Amino acid sequence: MTEKEALLAAKRYDFQSLRQIVRLLRAPDGCPWDREQTHQSIRRNFIEEVYEVCEAIDCDSTPMLREELGDVLLQVVFHACMAEESGRFTMDDVCDEICRKLIIRHPHIFGDVQADTVDKVLDNWEAIKQQTKGISGPAEAMSKVPRQFPALMRAHKVCGKAEDADLFFEHTVQHVRQHVDALDSRGPSAEEIGRLLMAVCGLARKAGIDPELALSRHIDGYIEGIKG
Repeated sequence: MTEKEALLAAKRYDFQSLRQIVRLLRAPDGCPWDREQTHQSIRRNFIEEVYEVCEAIDCDSTPMLREELGDVLLQVVFHACMAEESGRFTMDDVCDEICRKLIIRHPHIFGDVQADTVDKVLDNWEAIKQQTKGISGPAEAMSKVPRQFPALMRAHKVCGKAEDADLFFEHTVQHVRQHVDALDSRGPSAEEIGRLLMAVCGLARKAGIDPELALSRHIDGYIEGIKG
């Protein structure tokens, strides 16, 4: 029985089945579309699939979440398959690295470190992350926040790094109003709007609010208001 025949005859598939299917799709006699893809060509696909997982979570849909997580898993296996073809790394290397990372960053589980609260766990995680990645200061920590993040998400993360380093960063309504007043006195510019949005993100973080999610929900409400 060939590999393809075995897959067709299978009553249930698992992770290894997915790896086999992707390898067959990428084979010389496989799918023309799959064969020509690169890390760069399907970069956007990965982003879209992650957002669809987020949509499934927001909808609280179990069938949708199961399906969309599968699509994200396909992206992971596809990228690993392409890397393996070029001799860069394998799917097993990916699994090995994340397992090692989880063990290193959970010394309260796999070592003798005490961390009995969420805050202590997060503090340990961040300290270990900075040590293992060789991050030497707050500016470097901020620069490590991916530029590819949506701007509000990136601002939220950068504000957090500033707080962790005890850098001065006002998170008050008055600070936001100062930026609004600046718009009134000088007129809006891209720089002033950026400062205002950064201040709003800082205020949201202080209040424990995700600005990206807050804006998204407000947009939903705004659209529903127009409909109604």
